[in-house]
Amino acid sequence: MAAKKKRTPKVQSDSWVVIAPDSVTAAHKHDTDPAFVRLRNPCTAAASLYLLASGDLELYEVKAFQEEFHSWFIGQVVQRDGRLLYVTPMDPLYLLLPYLMKSGKEGKFQPVDQVVMDEEFPACSRLLTCSRSLASLRHIAEEKEVGDLKFHRYSQEKTMDWLQKKVERTVIALKKKKTISVGEGVKSSTYVRVKSEPDSREEDYLRYAHGLVSEYLSEDLSRALLQHLKLPELTSPKDTEPPSKKRKLSDLPVEAGEDYTKFNSDDFARKPPKKMTAAQKSLAKVDKSGMKTMSSFFSPKVKAEKK
Repeated sequence: MAAKKKRTPKVQSDSWVVIAPDSVTAAHKHDTDPAFVRLRNPCTAAASLYLLASGDLELYEVKAFQEEFHSWFIGQVVQRDGRLLYVTPMDPLYLLLPYLMKSGKEGKFQPVDQVVMDEEFPACSRLLTCSRSLASLRHIAEEKEVGDLKFHRYSQEKTMDWLQKKVERTVIALKKKKTISVGEGVKSSTYVRVKSEPDSREEDYLRYAHGLVSEYLSEDLSRALLQHLKLPELTSPKDTEPPSKKRKLSDLPVEAGEDYTKFNSDDFARKPPKKMTAAQKSLAKVDKSGMKTMSSFFSPKVKAEKK
């Protein structure tokens, strides 16, 4: 009698649907494949997920679009994780900046490879191989050469000038996008124009751009940049407050857990309470004491135990 063949259980590997530029998967001279890495988020200092490609020469930010009760069909398999990941190019200088600022408190020039070190995130050293990293350090630090060696020291003045240029370039991009409203006609919850408005003031553009750039800065650095731009700090919430305080569902940064599938808390995705209809308001006023719930009619009956 032939022995029955044991079936090997199918192990479904984790899969995601990712939107990425062609440069991520394009053929390069490097043999290494794109890799997801855990790095310290420059805004929150928590672990976030990033992508290194082209032999660690290019850095990409990973974010997620997430809606409830969604799934994907991948081939013949249903992937219950309905998140949509998308990656976009990112300036590695944002991630290097916190390390330079920390070492700058010592007030001395140091080799950058001794500055960008993190026991919790050892992959941070790979940022130094990015094509824009070493060449861009002069924007945020003073540089000194001793023989063939280069030493750097954080400069607050250089950093503010560099961030100001980032804001100004963002303003130019915003003005080219005629569909983006940055004035008081912006409804904070949905980013849509809710009323006609005159041409936005320059301050509106600067404040909006500052909010976008602040997505990659610590709170203290964001406040310092606000002062450098000579923008008054808002004392009360307005529709024109920086976008960093009006996160949309599609702007959730990916929290890099050990399995790379965890995401930031749902605090950013809280929905406003829905308004009750007239019928619901009337029903709420009815005295329900003594009434059975609807679920009680469908619950299984408890059988009496035999004695």
